[in-house]
Amino acid sequence: MKTASTSTAKRPRTLAGVVSASDNGSRAHALSTYEAALHLMQQGKYEKACASFSQLLLTGPADLFERVRMYINACKQQAAKGEARFLSGEERYDYAISLINDGNYEDARAQLKKILAEDARADYAFYGLALLAGITGDAPTCIEQLAEAIRLNPRNRIQARADSDFQDVADDPRFTELLYPEV
Repeated sequence: MKTASTSTAKRPRTLAGVVSASDNGSRAHALSTYEAALHLMQQGKYEKACASFSQLLLTGPADLFERVRMYINACKQQAAKGEARFLSGEERYDYAISLINDGNYEDARAQLKKILAEDARADYAFYGLALLAGITGDAPTCIEQLAEAIRLNPRNRIQARADSDFQDVADDPRFTELLYPEV
């Protein structure tokens, strides 16, 4: 038969001694962060994973440090290896469009913004940002970006008329006015 004193739950022990309840909470948080960083790494988001692992070095439990350091090095190596090199803004644009087609909207947005950082008159980058905004349902941004693309290159108006990626904003009167100003 168990008595009341033997039925109480024992606190976990480590090499350093008994783990306090507050240590259990912080360890659970650290393990959650560790798992999230591993998931980012598996998705190929090495820079974000590296940042999460680096945070664990500052706040995580000591028994994870060696594994965390190993994963940081792996992330850095993969990020350096996988870093795409583009000879032109058009190549980066093609890559961004492939990211959009794969559903990697944030990475695509970052690539398009890099194009604009290098060349503020890159109409195709504004067009790509308009596509991305249209696909994600952000009609005001879509129209703003498309207006800039058309201002820089009026041929974008004709292309946008036939582009099915704008179907979600096609009913917006501002979009119609932008594409058919002569009507």
